[in-house]
Amino acid sequence: MTREERRQQVICSCIQQQEHIASVAKQEMDSAQQQSNDYGANVDRYDSYRTKMMRSRDMYARQYSNALAGIRALQELQKLSPFDTVEHGACVVTDRQHFLLSIGAGKFLVGNEVWFAISAQTPIYAALRGKRVGDSLVFNGQSLTIKEVF
Repeated sequence: MTREERRQQVICSCIQQQEHIASVAKQEMDSAQQQSNDYGANVDRYDSYRTKMMRSRDMYARQYSNALAGIRALQELQKLSPFDTVEHGACVVTDRQHFLLSIGAGKFLVGNEVWFAISAQTPIYAALRGKRVGDSLVFNGQSLTIKEVF
């Protein structure tokens, strides 16, 4: 598998995870809205059940919106070519972990490999930025050696 194909596979797996998150958030948002609608007319202006349902709906709406924004950002990364240095959009394989430097999406699987999608605000991102294959760094007392960048 070429570097480009491997990179696309990693990004597609992350997109699939984000699509699942968006799907679940949408279902929960719709469910909260339906429960509120089924409850009927407001009993009074301090109706706590309806307020709870609307807050729940709004929370899931934010999660849904964030997941869609993440999908769009990842789709933009698909247009880029593989990298030689660690920068935004790169896939980084170290002797300990695998990283996709993109959005803060957390852990996801690519086949049977565990990957972490990390955002630019994380300390590990800052420690990795600008490094190349063969470079080493110490992060949180652990030594990491970069094996691949693509």
